[in-house]
Amino acid sequence: MNKPAATALFHPRNRHQGRYDFAALTAAHPPLADKVRPNGYGELSVDFADPHAVLLLNQALLKLFYNLNWQLPEGYLTPPVPGRADYIHALADLLASDNGGVLPRDLDVMDIGCGANCIYPLIGHAEYGWRFTGTDISADAVNAASQIVASNPGLQRAIRLRRQKQESAIFAGVVHKNERYHAVLCNPPFHASAADAAAGSQRKVRNLGLSRQAPLNFGGQHNELWCDGGERAFIGRMIDESVALGDRIVWFTSLVSRKEHLPELRDRLKAHDAYQVRIVDMAQGQKQSRFIAWTFLPPATRAQRLAR
Repeated sequence: MNKPAATALFHPRNRHQGRYDFAALTAAHPPLADKVRPNGYGELSVDFADPHAVLLLNQALLKLFYNLNWQLPEGYLTPPVPGRADYIHALADLLASDNGGVLPRDLDVMDIGCGANCIYPLIGHAEYGWRFTGTDISADAVNAASQIVASNPGLQRAIRLRRQKQESAIFAGVVHKNERYHAVLCNPPFHASAADAAAGSQRKVRNLGLSRQAPLNFGGQHNELWCDGGERAFIGRMIDESVALGDRIVWFTSLVSRKEHLPELRDRLKAHDAYQVRIVDMAQGQKQSRFIAWTFLPPATRAQRLAR
C-alpha cells in the first residue's frame, strides 16, 4: 500500500510540524497509549473516527507542547489543536504588520464563541502571553471552560469568560463600557441547520471510508455546529455589529470555511466603510482554510494602539 503524499506544512511557528511523536505523546499523557496502534501504512496512529481517541490525542498535545491540563465534557466538539494554533499564529502575523514586524505581546483579545474547549485563549496565552476574554451563548460551555482555566495555575489572571445572554447579539452585552481590544477572533458555526450538520457528519464518515453511523460531527453541541443561516449569516451579523465598536477594537477576524462567501462579506464591509479588509490564507495539511480580517482604523492609529 502506498503512503499518503506529503502535505503542506503548518505555519512556520506552529509547534505541530511533521508526524505525531506518539512515544512523546503517550509519555506526556499515558491514557492515550490504549488508543495508539499501527494504521494501514504500518505507522502508529489513532482511529480518527473514534471521538474518545481524538479527545485523548488533543489532551496529549496540549500537555506535551503547552503543559496544559484539559478536560472536555462528553458531547462537545473536540478541536484539532494544530489547526487552531495556526489561526493564532496567523493572527499574530497580522498584528505584527501594524507593529513594525514585531510579534506583539501584552495584548487584549476577544474570542467570540470560545466554547467548552477554550482552545484559542489557551494557545494564544501560551504562545504570546495575550490576555483573553472568551464569550459563549451556552452557560454549560462557559462553566466547562471555567473549569479548564481553574485547573491550570495562573490562567485565571489571563483568561476571563463571559456568557452572551442575548441570543441574537454577538458583541452587545459582552464588550463592556470603555473596554478596548487589539483583536477579535471567531470560529463561527458552519452549518445553517441541524439537518445540514447531520449531512456534513455523514460526508465525514464517507470520507474516512467508514460504513458505520458516526455521532453528529464526531461530537458537538448544536450551537457549536449550526446557526440560522450558517457562517455567512453569523459573520454578516458580526460585521454589522462591529461598526459601533470600530474605534475600540483594532482588528476583527473570523474563520471563513467556504471561500464562496468571501465576495458577499467583502461587499458588506465595503458598505460599512471598513478602512481595510484582508483575507489571510492558511494551510493545515491538505486542508486549505482562511480568515477574513477587517479594521475601521488607519495604520497610524493601529500602530499606536499596538505599541502601548
